[in-house]
Amino acid sequence: MSERPDRRPSPPPAAKRAGWRRPASPPAAPPAGPPASAQPAAPSATPPNHRSVIDSAVYRDGRRVASPATLADTFRQLREEPDGMAWIGLHRPTEPELHSLAAEFNLHELAVEDALEAHQRPKLERYGDTLFVVLRAARYLDAQEEVEFGELHIFVGPDFLITVRHGGAPDLSTVRHRMEQTPELLSLGPEAALYAILDAVVDGYAPVVEGVQTDIDEIETEVFRGDPAVSRRIYELSREMVEFQRATRPLVGMLHGLMAGFAKYGTDEELQRYLRDVADHVTHTSERVDGFRQALTEILTVNATLVSQQQNAEMRALAEAGFEQNEEIKKISSWAAILFAPTLVGTIYGMNFEDMPELKWAGGYPFAILLMAVVCVSLYVIFKKRDWL
Repeated sequence: MSERPDRRPSPPPAAKRAGWRRPASPPAAPPAGPPASAQPAAPSATPPNHRSVIDSAVYRDGRRVASPATLADTFRQLREEPDGMAWIGLHRPTEPELHSLAAEFNLHELAVEDALEAHQRPKLERYGDTLFVVLRAARYLDAQEEVEFGELHIFVGPDFLITVRHGGAPDLSTVRHRMEQTPELLSLGPEAALYAILDAVVDGYAPVVEGVQTDIDEIETEVFRGDPAVSRRIYELSREMVEFQRATRPLVGMLHGLMAGFAKYGTDEELQRYLRDVADHVTHTSERVDGFRQALTEILTVNATLVSQQQNAEMRALAEAGFEQNEEIKKISSWAAILFAPTLVGTIYGMNFEDMPELKWAGGYPFAILLMAVVCVSLYVIFKKRDWL
């Protein structure tokens, strides 16, 4: 493959912006191959699918000087601006688009591979003079009462910032507009734009924290009200808090890592203050999320206890009802047996057979009555002693 067009010359050392940069790496030797005439066009010259390019702009001294329609136009415009900075925003870009960016800005292949594949953990890695950052944004959906997570990949170089967004959050157009309203901050370079994105992601956590706090308050009410569907809601919210924790906890270490490199990379003092403020907010949010997980665990324990108590009460009520039913059956059975005895005697002596010895006996009737009475009284006494009556 032919060698791609040379990047524009770097500004002299005095004109370089402060930031988290290392000295530019020496250019790699072009790969061996057939003559340029037999080579296909360079990746940067290939017209990309512009539908995934949300916004692409070139800035000089913090002010937008060009809004190219394609990535190829952005590359060309940036070469024409020796002191310019490119800010390219992509949403679910195609593989050729990312490869064209990698060829133009010397992006590391591992970082490009991560940017193509979503579901990466939040991290901060440095490849030469390029910083690669992965963030997990979040937003609270009021209608569904759930948390939606998005993923953001950021490449930060000496004169460019590339964002690759997977998901709906965050809204980077607002971040870009706010930075364009403060050119003195944007003139500090790509690091300032990175700060603004970090600040937007962290600020986006605040509505999520408030929404989750409201959900937990509602769950506590439902638990003590005995709502049978509350267990599922606790479980789903706990799963979301696990994801939220995975998004916020690594961010604390990432920001502290950036702050540790302030002196090494000559970060502007104003950006240092801003990043410390973002780190404070992230730490506060992470502590709140940890508290939410602990609270949900305790609520789940309380709910399980209340459910167990309710089940025990229901079982006790069923046992009491069964006991009362047994007592009633005993009484009914006892009286049925007492009434059955005289019926049996009367039935026997009511058959009127001629060979019955007591049939023509003068004392037969009183004897039958007495027999009925003795049997009934005996059964009554027996059932009474056994507390059946």
